[in-house]
Amino acid sequence: QVQLVESGGGSVQAGGSLRLSCAASGRTFSSYAMGWFRQAPGKERTFVTAISRSGAITPYADSVKGRFTISRDNAKNTVYLQMNSLKPEDTAVYYCAASGGSYHDTPTSERNYDYWGQGTQVTVSS
Repeated sequence: QVQLVESGGGSVQAGGSLRLSCAASGRTFSSYAMGWFRQAPGKERTFVTAISRSGAITPYADSVKGRFTISRDNAKNTVYLQMNSLKPEDTAVYYCAASGGSYHDTPTSERNYDYWGQGTQVTVSS
């Protein structure tokens, strides 16, 4: 079992930055690929980015490429999402998730993730 707790959400003006954190407890953090998803009001949850167990592979959704950066610190059992140049359309609840798998896996589908955090709200105003 893995417990995930997100933090760092909040309200920011367009063009601003936020850094989300997701702290994991339970089984060995380094055994999991980690992902970030988001769900805007009235919409389905969508993939944002992921990071492999190795940390070497980090796919991004086209909508956030060049603005968001995922990273992980296995010593702190934490994955981060640095969000720069935020836009109103980035407003959503952001979820982190953990996926067991091979060393370089970076699932982009939520059905491949085993554990989920409770989410943190990000609101970007124009």
